[in-house]
Amino acid sequence: MNAIRSARAEDMPAITALLAGAALPTTDLGTSQIAFWVDETAGGIVAAIGLERHVDAGLLRSLVVAPAHRGSGRAQRLVEAVEAAARSSGLRELVLLTQTAEAFFAKAGYAVIPRSEAPSALQESAEFRALCPASAICMHKAL
Repeated sequence: MNAIRSARAEDMPAITALLAGAALPTTDLGTSQIAFWVDETAGGIVAAIGLERHVDAGLLRSLVVAPAHRGSGRAQRLVEAVEAAARSSGLRELVLLTQTAEAFFAKAGYAVIPRSEAPSALQESAEFRALCPASAICMHKAL
């Protein structure tokens, strides 16, 4: 079994463990409205990505792939899946903050923008206000 699917509530411990292992934020997962998609193999969840919806814009959160599965195209497939879901749900753009994945997201069509140009609703999110440092690169993609 190898499938990308929407995460279920019972997936959150595995997702949280993956995020913590990659030093990505987990403190707001229980309080914010983040929908996750996961890549699951017979051995369990090996990759995840989150989407936090704000009006007609989405904030990509916490793309993570287990170390043993990096370089396998899983991250690209997850991003494509979340973009398709965002597009079909009416979102017009996606924004993200990253300290390590600028080149990956640039290849996926995201462009660097000043943080101040992100939609104001996103700027009010915990990710923008507290979880990601000011040094994080802000990137944007129109859907």
